[in-house]
Order: sequence, then structure tokens, then C-alpha cells
Amino acid sequence: MCGFAGYINLNNHKSFSNEIILKMIQIQKHRGPDDSGVIGFNHNGDSITNLSNDKIESYTNGFNCIFGFNRLSIQDLSSAGHQPMLDASAKVMILLNGEIYNANDFRSNLETKGHKFRSRTDTEVVLNLYLEFGFDKMIQLLNGMFSIVIADLRSNEIYFCRDRFGIKPLYFYNNGSTFSFASELKSFYCLPDFKFELKESLLDEFLIFRNSINQTLFKNIENIEPGEYVILSSGNFKKKRFFNIDTYQRVKNNQISFKDAFDGLENCLDESVERQLISDVKVGCQLSGGVDSSLVTYFASNKMKKGSLETISIIFDDKKYSEEPFVDHVGKELSLIQHKYTLKTDYYFNQLENVSWHLESPVNHPNSIGIYLLSQRAKENVTVLLSGEGADETFGGYPRFSSALRPYFSKMFLSSINRNKKDLFGYLKYYTDPSLRAPLFSSYMQPGIAKMLKPDFNFDAAIAQRRDKYNQLTGNSFDKQVKYEIQTYLPDLLMRQDKMSMAHSIENRVPFLDNKVLDYSFNIPANFLISDSFNPHNKEKLLLKEICAKKFGKSFAFRNKMGFGIPLREFIFSFMKNKAFKEKLILSIKQRQLFNGKLIENWFNNIATINSHQLDALWTMLSFEIWIQKFENHENSHSN
Repeated sequence: MCGFAGYINLNNHKSFSNEIILKMIQIQKHRGPDDSGVIGFNHNGDSITNLSNDKIESYTNGFNCIFGFNRLSIQDLSSAGHQPMLDASAKVMILLNGEIYNANDFRSNLETKGHKFRSRTDTEVVLNLYLEFGFDKMIQLLNGMFSIVIADLRSNEIYFCRDRFGIKPLYFYNNGSTFSFASELKSFYCLPDFKFELKESLLDEFLIFRNSINQTLFKNIENIEPGEYVILSSGNFKKKRFFNIDTYQRVKNNQISFKDAFDGLENCLDESVERQLISDVKVGCQLSGGVDSSLVTYFASNKMKKGSLETISIIFDDKKYSEEPFVDHVGKELSLIQHKYTLKTDYYFNQLENVSWHLESPVNHPNSIGIYLLSQRAKENVTVLLSGEGADETFGGYPRFSSALRPYFSKMFLSSINRNKKDLFGYLKYYTDPSLRAPLFSSYMQPGIAKMLKPDFNFDAAIAQRRDKYNQLTGNSFDKQVKYEIQTYLPDLLMRQDKMSMAHSIENRVPFLDNKVLDYSFNIPANFLISDSFNPHNKEKLLLKEICAKKFGKSFAFRNKMGFGIPLREFIFSFMKNKAFKEKLILSIKQRQLFNGKLIENWFNNIATINSHQLDALWTMLSFEIWIQKFENHENSHSN
């Protein structure tokens, strides 16, 4: 797990110093504090040259490409794992952020083909896979989480790619003359021509969903999409897709027995966790007490000496939000070494700006600060954490999955009717269209509230991108919802995990998103995952809950889903105690004139009585303003 950055002068102008790249990797040093490296080369040149990684130097010949790397050492802690990593001819270079869990499966075969290894790293395996098979075949062989850059002077091509799900980040900034890439977009501040500009065209989508699919709120900064790679050749860019979730088709009911599905999934998860325990540093588990993280912890503990596995958990003083009893139950059953930390209101308030800076977007999920605290304290004990992220999206763990099957006979539909009774006709118009209903299932803000906050709010613009995504999918309503969530909702959660953990140099792994787990998930009939009953409780993720019940008991597995909730009203109320902060925030919102400042001020002043939807909307406004101020202020300090 690491971070990297680089820039390419598209007009073949030369860089005669390493100063810019040193700044670019220094600003994200938290991603890789153990080692760093810098290389320079000419795109149409003969060789790649190692440059100084710790002092500013000038070069007589100059380079039109300069790349830098920060390493968090996980496998082979020696200098042999140094990146950027070059092949023996110094004509091919790789940057790899992440972990390839099946890398060792290829090592012996590559050796028989004449490839020599200097390290035990997965990075060197990937480099040799590329040398042997080329990029297209190489990328299909990898099982892991990764963002990769490969520069090949033999063909004058540079490749940029992200893993299937977007577990690891990769951004690029292109102003026409310079193409720059980085694991964190804050590195672009170090470019002399970079300017922060808000992409206001995405604000309608942001209001409803708190994010925009695989896009940033910055102009000229883009994500490379999950499952996609970009080729730069002779100044031209070409995008290709190496993974498409829609190629998966679920088996039909009665094609596999429940017992066989149960045993198969249990074995699949066990093997996935075993693959992801590979490490030369200490590995622990992120334990919330829910089904997913508890199962990951169970399988991990079985692979380790009894009583040696360490877990990290966040709890709350307010028992309504704390799953501490379930965390303790898992700890007792498995003889864990448990570390529990309480998220306090003062910590929440004091760290909000830091979390915005590391997340690089508004803190759309209020519980992100809990993950930030968890990772901060985890660093005292471990370097790698396994988490349960991805299980809900893959195995249908949200109530909206059962609502997708029975859209008019669900608790979600009945409650939404009540919430939208002022514009019932308009709401039903959208709800009766599956391509609108599915995206709305994962929305946060009601269109009516969005319209109050932003008078020119356009619902059609807000939902257009998501509607197009949904309409391109095949399968029944359940499978389309699964595929849609994996493409639109999951990447945002994965970025949160990556940014919050890497802020403290913690590698976070996600066994539920192992290639083979996803493959197996579509071999499970939908009726083994979603109940056909009208019971409003415990309808989702049934097979996983049955496996969990076998380990921890029925009452543990089949309780109502809590998620990672926080006492949001209490936390926002604590902000109001700082009168100067509140007044500065509201004044800035009013002066910016993006949103209805008077309405937001009214919500602030009536925090104790506003309803839950207004509370969520207030949080969205609060987090947005704190984020935009943080990045504007950094730009101003950088330019000065």
C-alpha cells in the first residue's frame, strides 16, 4: 500500500529539476512513510534514470516525464522492494499501489520462462507478468486491489489503471500541455499551473447523492474509473475497459442447493481471508460487531495462533449507537486482543477539517471521522487491517435490495409515501420508473429539500448519469440493483476507507471484494440472499447471516442492521458551542451564494427540533462548506 505521483509534459518541454515531484510526493507522504523514489525519462528516449528523492537537483539533459513514489512496506521490507521499479534493461518501469493476493501463484512459472527476481514483492511479479504477456493479459490475471502505472520505452506507451472496484485511487489532471497523475489529488496543488475550481455542474447530483459517480468536484481533475485503463501513446489517450460487472449472470433458483451454496460461500470466504493475510507486518481486523466484519475476524482468527489476533473498534457513550456488546461477544468467542476507542464530540469537531483534507471531498458520510479515529489508533498496534466493506453491495445487504424485488410492498415505499405527501403525484411519477427508482433508493436528500437549498436545482440533471448506468444493466431487478450499487455506491465507500486509513499509514484490505468471492456470489440464487417473505426485518443478506449464525448464534446474526451510525444531532449541536465557528461558517455560506444561507442558518438555530431529513441536509451543507474552505485556503497559502 503506497502512493505515487507524476507529470508528463505533453508538448515535450523538458523539466530540468526534480523540485515539483518532490513536493507532489511529500504532500502525500502519509501514504508511504517507509521509502521514496523518483525517476525521470524522455517519453521517446532510450532509458529511465533514478533521480534524487531527498534533495532538489537540476539536470543538464532534462526529462519530459518525472514520476515519484512513497512506499508503505508490507511485503519484503528490504530495499529490494523500492519503487519506482525498473526491469533489467531500464526500459520498463512500474508504480504499484495496493496488494496482489495471487502474485506468488505466478512466480515459479515466470522463473521457468527466464525471469529473474530480486525481491519477494508482488510488484516485481506484476512487472514480469507485463514483460511476459503484455498489459491486456496481465491485468486479467491479477486478483487484488491496485492502481498501476507502467511506462514502456520499447513501445513509447504509458499505462494507467485501477482495480475492478476502485479500491485504490488514481486521479489525473490534464490542462492540455501537462498531464499529471496522483494517488491523492492534493498533489496537484504542487503544479505551478494548478488552480482550484469548483465543478458547479455536479452540485445537483451532489445534493441528492452526496457524491458524483467516479468524478471529483474539481474542474480538470478526473478519476480513472474502476475496471478501466488509459493508454498514453504519442500524446494521444485511449481508454479501455478490462472489467464489466454486467458480464455476470446469476444462476437461477433450484440450480444449487442451499447447503451447497452455504458450504461453497463459507469456503470461498475462508480462502479469501487467508490470501489477504499475507504480510511481513502485523495484520489485524476492523471490527464493528456487525455480520460482515465479524465473519472476516472469525476466518482471520482461525488462521492465526489462538489469542493473537488484534482488533480495532470504535464505540460510543450513547448506547443507542454503540455495538460494543456485539464487539465484546466476538472478542470473547475468539479470544481476541481487543482495542476499543470511544468517539467523543470534541474529537469529532476538532478533526473535521483534517478529515476533509484527507478525504479530498465533503465528508458525505458523517461516520468517516470514526474510521479516521479507528485508523489513527490502529497504527499503535498494527499496519494492515481487514474490513467487511463490500459485503452489503455484493450480497444484497441493504433494505433497498428487497424493495427492488417488491417495490410497492416494502416498508421503504410506505415511509417514502409519507415523506413526500406534499408532492405525491410528482414522487409517484419517479417511483414508478425503475430506472429512476433504483438510483433514488440510495439517495440521501429529498428533491424537495434540494430545491429549497438550491432554487435552480434540476432533478433530471442530478439523476441523469445514474439513470444511464442503470439502463445499461441486464438481469432481474435484484441483480440490476446489485450491479448498480457496485458501480455507483461502493466506490465512494472504498475511497473513504482508503483515504481515512492511509491518512495514518494503515493498509485496509477488503476480503469480500476478492475476485473469487465476487465470482461465487453470482453462483448463489437470489432467493438465498433475499427473503420472499413480507417480514420487514432480516430479509437481506440471508446466506451470510446463516454463516454468521453458525459462528456466533442466531440472535447475533439476525438482529436488525445498525450500520455504523453516529449521534449526528449531538455532534452538530457541539459545533454550535463555538459561536465564532458557527457565525464564520454561516457567513461564508451566505457570501458564496451557492445554497440558501438563510435556510441553513434557520436549521442551525433550531437543531434540536428539525427533522431527520433536515438534519442530514444540514450536515451536507456543513461538510461541503468546511471542505471548500479547506481547499481554497490551501490554494491561497500555496500561491503566496
